[in-house]
Amino acid sequence: MKPRAVSRSAARKGTARRPRRHPRLRGVALREVSDIRRFFHRNEISIYFISATNFNLLGMDEWVRNFKHISYIDCYDGRHPNVFVPREMPHAEFSSIEEINNYMLAHPDVRAHIGSRGRGGVGVFLMFDGKTEALAREAGLRIWFPKARLRSRVDNKIETVRIGNKAGVPSVPNVLAKVDSWETLRKVSRSLGEKLVVQTAFGDSGHTTFFIRSRRDYQRHASEIAEAPEVKIMKRIKCRPAAIEACATHRGTVVGPLMTELVGFKQLTPYRGGWCGNEIFAGAFTPALRDKASHYAFAFGEQLRKEGYRGYFELDLLIEEETHRLYLGELNPRITGASSMTNHAAFAHADCPLFLFHLLEFSGVDFELDVDALNERWADPRYIDSWSQLVIKHTDPSIDRLTAAPPTGIYRMDRDGNVSYDRFDYHRRAIQGEREAFFLRISGAGDYRYEGADLGILVTRGRLMTDRFKLNRRARRWIRGIRAAYSGEPLSSSSSAQPGAFKLL
Repeated sequence: MKPRAVSRSAARKGTARRPRRHPRLRGVALREVSDIRRFFHRNEISIYFISATNFNLLGMDEWVRNFKHISYIDCYDGRHPNVFVPREMPHAEFSSIEEINNYMLAHPDVRAHIGSRGRGGVGVFLMFDGKTEALAREAGLRIWFPKARLRSRVDNKIETVRIGNKAGVPSVPNVLAKVDSWETLRKVSRSLGEKLVVQTAFGDSGHTTFFIRSRRDYQRHASEIAEAPEVKIMKRIKCRPAAIEACATHRGTVVGPLMTELVGFKQLTPYRGGWCGNEIFAGAFTPALRDKASHYAFAFGEQLRKEGYRGYFELDLLIEEETHRLYLGELNPRITGASSMTNHAAFAHADCPLFLFHLLEFSGVDFELDVDALNERWADPRYIDSWSQLVIKHTDPSIDRLTAAPPTGIYRMDRDGNVSYDRFDYHRRAIQGEREAFFLRISGAGDYRYEGADLGILVTRGRLMTDRFKLNRRARRWIRGIRAAYSGEPLSSSSSAQPGAFKLL
């Protein structure tokens, strides 16, 4: 099924407001992919990705001139030429990625770094809030994303269902309701069966997804469910997760390739519904499923434009194993942990990364590409190569302080499955075969290691799951080898450490 076409005239009438053009960009029109690549090769605007790490937009600085990363965590030990890490200053304990970004935007080192490269720059973020917007203005930055208030509205899992319904993108059979007791839950979900999945409006990687089939299950999460003004109650289905990223532009929604998702593997995450990686390979899905996923992403993007949202987004999709029906899971109105996979796929090297369309949409530069033709090409298996990534968290219910951690770089696995550090690099494309992997360290020596802490991300060529979507032997060896490179020491009895678990990626 080919993504439904939107005429150019209709696309031009999208309800989302176009940004004011930068004076240096007036009169520019891009009609070919080569024009887009050349435009960003000559980009004169300072663009900063400000986040805990540069993982989500890894390598974007090689596509876009004057693109820099400002990171809280020094994953590269100072060896990445386009990553700036400010010195550590006293601060309150962080409870969100937004607080990290706000700390950095107010940091004198960051202000000086931005100021040294001239005012009039642009900030892009993984997560941000109203305070971030104010601090960015103070630093002389424009934010090239929809307003935080709008992003928060469409990010609401309850609202996602409603937007999907308008777009003709079905969710798993569900009920949206206020639940204040076990009896209320059973009453409103009578049509959904005994096994339920309950989600609150906001949350990530399984933190606010609850699997319930009994009163006892409900009581474990009763306070979180009851305090929510409304929850999403779904029929529990046996399903396979997938992800697809797209970009809603004034010329129509540009859609990336469909990826598998790794969710809930105990070797990687302590969260039952927690995202812990992706695979991208041509044979992962039937052509019919790929076409339907592309159609759903396109339709959802067009509805987002009607809601006022434009730019990059990701859909979590669920494939019911028994019926092969495709359902909407969640919307992430942002770049995500899967963005590194999308923007390094074969199509990105043949044409350009999907994120460049996001930058174009906010730059005020017009382009006249045939979006339908582009989407059809990017769904072609010839434009999809085989890569996988694992997000490795600390899974034990323990807290200690790390005394050693593996450096970022290229690792090698020998024939016996032993993993060792081979060489430094910050390019994942430096991997020469399936016996090599790029590891991006997140937690380093001196950091707390606690249940749910992100240790790092491992990226390699080929698959890390079996055809039954279980971790294969190579994946288990990589996980074991990376974990073995970490060591820690118990906390002293006087320690008052209270590390939190929140989205970093």
